[in-house]
Amino acid sequence: MTTHPQFSAKLLPILCALSGESLTIAEDLIDGTQNIEGYVALSDTLKVAAVSLSKIANDIRLLSSGPRAGIGELIIPVKQNGSSIMPGKINPVIPEIVNQCAFVVIGNNVTITMAAEGGQLELNAFEPVIFYKLLESFNLLEKSITTFVDNCLMDIVANEARCKELLEQSMYLSTSLSETVGYAEAASITKRALSSGKTIREVAQEEGVSEQLMNTLV
Repeated sequence: MTTHPQFSAKLLPILCALSGESLTIAEDLIDGTQNIEGYVALSDTLKVAAVSLSKIANDIRLLSSGPRAGIGELIIPVKQNGSSIMPGKINPVIPEIVNQCAFVVIGNNVTITMAAEGGQLELNAFEPVIFYKLLESFNLLEKSITTFVDNCLMDIVANEARCKELLEQSMYLSTSLSETVGYAEAASITKRALSSGKTIREVAQEEGVSEQLMNTLV
């Protein structure tokens, strides 16, 4: 409407050249104006990426928690002077930035979904907010991923001493031990370890299980 019949066909190769993308004209122009669920599908994909990214950040925050009362299996790079509340404490600020960017992207998805739903009959008047929120989501994801990689992931190291300590204190060995000494004996050893505060290795060796076997199980 209101343009030359060949306008779209002549404009398309120019847009392709400018964007570097292989663009096409909608097969049904009425449907393309009336229903813009394609933007919702794109936003859904960005939301899925944001959810996965935030979950990775959550795992790193949990595994690096401490330094003494948390899990502490990971050591993340120091990117701040410390906590404003707890002097000397280093907060996982980069994973927290990633979480917050993901929250915005997920919220943008709701906005885009409702804007697409809000159209009436042959027209949707809410494309401006859809484009604004889509571009914001792309920008936030790109920048948060870059800072996550450069300022956190590249320099994470395992806290080997803490990992070994947690491994020795864990009750997981009861599963492997049951395959060797039997379920009933493994259960007895595990209960003794829990009640005494000893490790399964210590109780098992008191019960005659060889150190070599325990090393093999570990």
